[in-house]
Amino acid sequence: MSLPPTIRPAGDHSILIELEGNDAVQRLAARLQAERGELEEIVPGHQTLLLVWARETPSLSEVEQLISGAQLTAEAMPEPSEVELAVNYDGPDLAAVAGACGISPEELAARHLACRYRVGFIGFSPGFAYLLGGDPALQPPRLAEPRTRVPAGALAIAGPYSAVYPRSSPGGWNLIGSCDELIFNEAQNPPALLTAGMAVRLVAK
Repeated sequence: MSLPPTIRPAGDHSILIELEGNDAVQRLAARLQAERGELEEIVPGHQTLLLVWARETPSLSEVEQLISGAQLTAEAMPEPSEVELAVNYDGPDLAAVAGACGISPEELAARHLACRYRVGFIGFSPGFAYLLGGDPALQPPRLAEPRTRVPAGALAIAGPYSAVYPRSSPGGWNLIGSCDELIFNEAQNPPALLTAGMAVRLVAK
C-alpha cells in the first residue's frame, strides 16, 4: 500500500511534496504539466516535487485536492519520449570501477548499455540529467577527491545514477566513457537536450 504524499511549505509561493519514489514523482509531475493551471513551475527531484505559483500558495486543502485529482489520472499517462545517446566506454575510471564490481570492463560496458534509463531530475548544473534505472550491481561511490575539471560529454556513474556531463566542470563521479552528443546548448530552444521524465537509451558507437 502506497503512503500518502507529505506536503511541506517552501516559501510564500511554493510547496514541496515528498513522495515514495521517483516513479511517483514523474507520474504526478507529468499529470500536473498537462493540467498545470496557475502553476508557474514544476520541478522534480529524486523523491520530491516542488510546485511554484505566481501568486501566494493555495490553501492546504486546495493543494491536497490538486494532488489527489492528478494522482487519480496519472496511471493513464502516455509513455515518455525517448532520446538515444551514442557512447564510447573509454573513460579513465572504467577499469577501476569494473574491478571494484568484480567484472571486466567489457562486461561493465555491456551491462551499462543494457539498462533502460529515465531522467529522474535535473541538477548540479544546467542540463545535468540524473539518469535512473541502472544495474543495481553497478553503483560505485563518488570519488574520494573530485576532479577539478571533467570534460563535456563525459559518461559517468556514481551510486544509483548515470549522467553525461553537459559542459566542462568540476566533478566527483566515476568517468567510464564519453558521448559526442551536445547535451546543453544555450543557443538552442530549449537549451537542454534531456528533461525530467524523459527515457534515455544508450547505444555503443
